[in-house]
Amino acid sequence: MASLPAPAAAEPDRNCPLCPRLAQFRAQARAREPGWHNSPVASFGDATAQLLIVGLAPGLQGANRTGRPFTGDYAGDLLYATLLEYGFAKGLYQARPDDGLKLVDCRISNAVRCVPPQNKPLPIEITTCRQFLSATIATMPRLRAIVALGRIAHESTLKALGLRNGAAPFAHGAVHEAGAIRLYDSYHCSRYNTNTGVLTPKMFREVFAKVRKDLGS
Repeated sequence: MASLPAPAAAEPDRNCPLCPRLAQFRAQARAREPGWHNSPVASFGDATAQLLIVGLAPGLQGANRTGRPFTGDYAGDLLYATLLEYGFAKGLYQARPDDGLKLVDCRISNAVRCVPPQNKPLPIEITTCRQFLSATIATMPRLRAIVALGRIAHESTLKALGLRNGAAPFAHGAVHEAGAIRLYDSYHCSRYNTNTGVLTPKMFREVFAKVRKDLGS
């Protein structure tokens, strides 16, 4: 794994201007829903965790509304239920940031920190935001496992780790070695993927069962 310099901060500023299209979309959301978070969504969980989960981007009515990754939409329902089942979280998930849920040896972040129109970030936006993902990884001294949710998260994580896509192609259930870190692939836990049968809860749980086994109890 290549040694990469980390930027000064692992999280963008509330009014991050780096992606003009996303900044404009954010401004429109603030005008329409002033009570929502409507800002880059920070990583959730302790930097000393051994497990990092990387999603695509905040959902418009999920993390963009609540300010916590995967909180307030269907993807969060499946993700947090699975984390609770395998001991990577404790408490009760109630789809709001003040529900008291705590992550256990786990952290959650996104490849892109701001909500994109139609949940589809542009390649330049993924590249621009990767500096924050790289910094997140660099500031986790005990990191041993990364679960990438979907191909975009997988490919951006590979680049953050200094690896080529061809060296570790995305496939649900695949495990790749990146120095001291193992990268686990999963289809994204979106409602679309589960409704169409691309991803079943059983398939999703199997990924985290493998991570739990490898990290130990």
